[in-house]
Parts: sequence; C-alpha cells; structure tokens
Amino acid sequence: MPNKKSHPSALHEKAGISPPEMISSESVKNIQQFRKVQPSSTELVDGILAGNITALSRAITLVESTNGGHLAKANEVINACLPHANKSVRIGITGVPGVGKSTFIEAFGKYLTGLGKKVAVLAVDPSSTISHGSILGDKTRMEELVKDKNAYIRPSASGETLGGVARKTRETITLCEACGFDTIIIETVGVGQSETAVHSMVDFFLLLKISGAGDELQGIKRGIMEMADAIVINKADGDNIKKAQFAKLEFNRALHLFPAKKSGWTPTTSTCSAITHEGIPEVWETIQKFLELTKGNNSLFEKRKEQNQYWMLETINEQLKLNFYNHPEIQKLLDSTKKAVQNDEISPFAAASLLLKTYFKD
Repeated sequence: MPNKKSHPSALHEKAGISPPEMISSESVKNIQQFRKVQPSSTELVDGILAGNITALSRAITLVESTNGGHLAKANEVINACLPHANKSVRIGITGVPGVGKSTFIEAFGKYLTGLGKKVAVLAVDPSSTISHGSILGDKTRMEELVKDKNAYIRPSASGETLGGVARKTRETITLCEACGFDTIIIETVGVGQSETAVHSMVDFFLLLKISGAGDELQGIKRGIMEMADAIVINKADGDNIKKAQFAKLEFNRALHLFPAKKSGWTPTTSTCSAITHEGIPEVWETIQKFLELTKGNNSLFEKRKEQNQYWMLETINEQLKLNFYNHPEIQKLLDSTKKAVQNDEISPFAAASLLLKTYFKD
C-alpha cells in the first residue's frame, strides 16, 4: 500500500515568503516613550502660543479629562492663555439632524480659509445614553476641510452634559484663540436643548433650516427663533430652490413677531447651497455687518462679559455637583437611600434633604 505521506494532496499549500515588517519596532518604541512623557503646563502653553496643533490637542484633552489630578494643570494652562484670547469671532451653528450642518460648515470653513482666516471647528457628537460611546465622525464628514492647513477640527463627545456643551467647550474656545485661530465655529448636537448653552458662549448664532420637510410653521419655535441672529435655509439647489425661497419668506415674516434684540441687530434670512456654494459668501457678509454694528455700539463686549459671569456660575454648580457625588459619606448612603425611595419608604424630597444635610454637616 503506497505511503500517503509521500504523496501530498494537490491542495497542499507550500510555505511562502514572510512579508517584510511594515512597522519599525524602533519607531513604535519611540512613539510609546513619547506618549508616556507628559508635557508640563509651561510646555503646553508655549506650544499653543507658537501655533503648535499637537500642543493644542493635548491641552484640550487635559481640559476634557475627568481625572481630578488634571484639573489644576488644566487651569494653569487656561489662565496662561487667557491674555492671548478674545481675539476671534465665535459662531454657533445649529439645526435639526439632516439639515446639513457638517456639509455647510465644511463649505463655509473652506470659504473662510480662502480669505486667509484660521478656522477652528468644535463639533459636539451625541453620546449614547446606553453605551456612553460616541462616533466622533465629523472629521470624516469634513474630509476637505480637515486637510486644510488653516483649519482645525476637534470633535468631542457630549457625555452627560445637556446638549454637549459646558465648561469644557467654553475653555476650549480660549485655547483655540490663544493658538491663533481667529474664527471659532461651534456645531451643536442639534437635539433641542443644546442651543441655549451654545448661545451663551458665541457672538453670532446661526440657525440652519431646510424646506420641504413639512409645514414651515412647524419649524418656527419661539425659543430658538428668538436666539437666532440669522436663519439660513440650506439645500437651496436643484428642484428645491423655489421651496427654499418660499421658506425664506415664511421665516422672514415670523422674525418680525419677536421683540427687538438688545444689540440693535435685526435678524436676517437667506438661502444657500453647501453643495454648489451658492449663498455662502453672503452668510459671511451678514456676520461682518453684525460685528460692525455690535462692536460699534459696544454690545458685543457687554455680551461677552455676561457670558463670562454665566459660565462662572455654571462652573460652581458643576463643581458642587461633582463634589457631592464624590463625597465618601454620600457614596455610602446613596444606594440604600435610592432603594428606600423606590420602595416608598421615604419620599424623594425627604431623601434628598437627608443626603444634603449629611453632605453639609461635614
């Protein structure tokens, strides 16, 4: 009987040639060592003031960190950058999901960098309430702008903060301004409540709308309309141009129903297409007129003072909440108190009062 081992199958695979190593082990080692080295606050500040994007990104990561040990270092960096900030125009952009915010911001950003502007885009992505994860896909959606040397895109997860903007976003603005960016664009999550927070940290608030999505009056909500400094109907191209013009008239009529703004500015309406770039230059012209008026009557600077005060109080609220839940006695009592409330053994208000008394007693 012939030996099967001496006659291998036709499907037998011979050992091939191992491919060369694509990644240098020495390079990997150097990168790992570099990442382990944490730059000092002075090094970060020097890098930011020199326009170093890596230093800016690391400083923003430090500000966004929930590690208590990073707070002092982050404050040092921010305080050192403050004298070099407040030299930009801050633009908030909001709109319902699907309105084309990312496409508009890319077209608008490319137009501004073409004028010689340095643009920073702070895009907030919604976090899952279940997994707490976030896609952070804005850089992918803005593939042209991300390659522009005069643009910087920083996506951040909203986390548990309402609307995804809080102290961290406000302080990121300061860092970007110190790094030399003269135009800061903040894109909201667009879920309804984030607009108020964004409005409290920008100079100009832009509301993006689309036509043909149902009753135009359904989109006229008093709260958001009162905050808007301009309404732009996006996707005004192809067969949608007439619908966009009609929507513009509807929103323009609605704006006259609201009280005048303290700044003396009258909100405008316009149409644009982020695809064809029609109407994009006119949006910037509107912002320029707004700045000319509000700087001239000093309302822009007064608004920024009010915003600084607002964020001081918000930071106090945030820090008190953090300290409360990290208190050792509260951590011991919280679970048992929750169960007592669930079992109707104590009212929610009495339970809250008990926990607060325990906290303030110490």
